[in-house]
Amino acid sequence: MIFKHVLRACIGVALLGTSAAALAEGIDDPVRPSFYDAMKGARVVFVPQSMSFDLPQGWGAALNKQAKELGYTVDIRDPNWKTDAGASAITTAIGEKPDIIIVQNPDVKSYARLYKKAADEGIYVLQINMNSSQATEAYVGPDWVGMGALAAARLAEVCSPAKGKSGKIAVMQGDLTAAASTYQIKGFTDELAKHSDITLVSNQSANWDASKAQSIATTVLQQHPDLCGYFGFWDVQDMGIAAAVKEAGKTGEVYVMSSGGGSEQSMCENVRNGSLTADISFDVPGQARDLNNMIKYLLQTRPKAGETKAILYTPLNVVTKDNLHAGSCYELKDLQ
Repeated sequence: MIFKHVLRACIGVALLGTSAAALAEGIDDPVRPSFYDAMKGARVVFVPQSMSFDLPQGWGAALNKQAKELGYTVDIRDPNWKTDAGASAITTAIGEKPDIIIVQNPDVKSYARLYKKAADEGIYVLQINMNSSQATEAYVGPDWVGMGALAAARLAEVCSPAKGKSGKIAVMQGDLTAAASTYQIKGFTDELAKHSDITLVSNQSANWDASKAQSIATTVLQQHPDLCGYFGFWDVQDMGIAAAVKEAGKTGEVYVMSSGGGSEQSMCENVRNGSLTADISFDVPGQARDLNNMIKYLLQTRPKAGETKAILYTPLNVVTKDNLHAGSCYELKDLQ
């Protein structure tokens, strides 16, 4: 009997020794193989509006970086601002049956019917920054209505006659059919209706063109020399507003507000040098992270195409000279 107790004790000590040794060396994470297997060999197609500016360049860099790390591919099809070329690129991609198509919509309707076709073929669709009227697996981007309301509230505050200002403001939209215009102006005008002391003296479209924005803003400033504030819908376009304000000798006098992805060149430099008084950042690195996370989620879980409907609104940050800091903006090399 004594011998059996001694033997059991010896075996127990031996097992404890083995377990302790294994823990000291670490153990495999049991979920790792299935995660990496789900990513390997997948195919993603990205159809931006154009690869000629900072937003798609940032998303594309981050998409490619994760794809290389996880063993899948990202194929970028650049339609160069042409909606019909974008539709053709999506149609071709549907025929090739990738796992996921990512699209930056030029407007809210042009690609809508293609998303139903993609779902019928079992392809997931992610929409980035400008959403279609047709919901797909996910939209990653700003709440444009909310952003418009945010900008209107800011201008109503800084341009209030109660603060000695004229109460006159102007708006420069982009393409009128784009989500960034049609949803944003809705939020802007709804908020403005709450401020009877503020007058919207101009509401025009520059179609994302800085030269056109400068021409329009020059005329508006001539017609309203006491203009207090200007809100444009994209900071690259709105450098035209800043140029017109500078030519009129009113830099720092007219409150120029815009929005953008938060790149150093388009946002922080222009806030720092006073061309823009305030710029609402919708955070391209954060959007890229959300896109990459949606890719990982869909490839792991493989829901039926067309059933998942997620909205990932990007947190907004109003950047001004007062709160500008080293981390306010990003550079493309940070995402590569």
